[in-house]
Amino acid sequence: MDIELQSLIDTHDQPFVVIDRHYRIVAANQRYCDNHGVPPDAIVGRSCHAVSHHSDRPCHENGEDCPHRALFEQGQSVEVIHTHFHGDAPERTRIRGHRLRGADGTLYLGEQMTPLEADAGTASDAQHMVGRSPAFLECVDHLARVAESEASILLYGESGVGKELAARFLHARSSRAGAAFIVINCAAVPESLFESELFGHERGAFSGSGGLKKGLFELADGGMLFLDEVGEIPLAVQAKLLRVLETGEFRRVGGTHTLTADVRVVSATNRRLLDEVDAGRYRLDLYYRLAGIDVELPPLRARLADLPELADFLLKRLTGGQRICQLAPDALAALQAYDFPGNVRELRNLLQHAALHCRDGLIHAADLRLPHTVAAIPRALPGSLRDMERAHLKQLLDAHDGHRARVAAALGITERTLYRKLKLHGLGRG
Repeated sequence: MDIELQSLIDTHDQPFVVIDRHYRIVAANQRYCDNHGVPPDAIVGRSCHAVSHHSDRPCHENGEDCPHRALFEQGQSVEVIHTHFHGDAPERTRIRGHRLRGADGTLYLGEQMTPLEADAGTASDAQHMVGRSPAFLECVDHLARVAESEASILLYGESGVGKELAARFLHARSSRAGAAFIVINCAAVPESLFESELFGHERGAFSGSGGLKKGLFELADGGMLFLDEVGEIPLAVQAKLLRVLETGEFRRVGGTHTLTADVRVVSATNRRLLDEVDAGRYRLDLYYRLAGIDVELPPLRARLADLPELADFLLKRLTGGQRICQLAPDALAALQAYDFPGNVRELRNLLQHAALHCRDGLIHAADLRLPHTVAAIPRALPGSLRDMERAHLKQLLDAHDGHRARVAAALGITERTLYRKLKLHGLGRG
């Protein structure tokens, strides 16, 4: 059987390219050429890394996992995540390597490419997902895969890692992208109003309810509901939330009619919910309903290679593109040596202050106002566990100049939980 190679690869809906042992492109389908804005005869013969990476070196020499190297040196067909350039715009792409043989037995690499950000919401949404580190790319790939399902998703990550941004990315990649995306911060809703927020209320249902109000499940019908800080949902409300997740049915507060809503729920927390279950503060059956698929978002300290690109992006947004404001080498070194308990949110706050004092176009380390390093608590600190917790809280308050949001971020807890701990230990403001 003799089938012409070009006609075969042109049947692929996604970009597809064939590469020889020497990194030279020997064939590319029309979709690949369209993505790079050049005709096939301008791509064939060029090196794959020059076209896709804008680099004069193979990607494995720049620290990336390379399908070419895996096939020709190890005999393996692998799947990896890379950042490719389409024109001057970077785009995260999933690459699946295939072993191909020519009629004479020559080995070739076939690469099938799936852009992870195609149709991923608005340009602003896509731009927020900044990073090329392995930890970040792996997370983006995981999000892109689970977005295609209808399962409920639990996002776990420290405060400030961008859980709402990840939820918006999931929505934009899902089959519900054209429908509503509704957000509720569970930590910000008083317990007495929680049921009304989720399910709505009828006119006169309680004191102060002047008219009918639709709840968030009703507003999110056909779309996605994002429950941020889901670990803060009061125990008394958890059973009612579980019912609507299981049946899709609910009643407004004060109502008698059963309503239905088709809602995909994505939730997020910085708590280990199974620990909350063990402590009797969370229902195990609700946890399993929420965590159909769980995705862990990496902290900024696990993706410090993204700092230069992240800082550049944030500074451009903070200055509105009206003036040049860049990190000097000493500032970048200081940031890379910091562990960022508040993650990307803390980075943004640091840069916002520094940008206000940026006069010569450069931000130096002294402009960043990084918190002082917190001394470790001695292992043999005398006293009870309660005394140790109080001492640690006091150290963190001193290190962060009493800034409670930063202390909560450093501890990986909500400000509401921190407030309770401070009150318990007599460390609240007088």
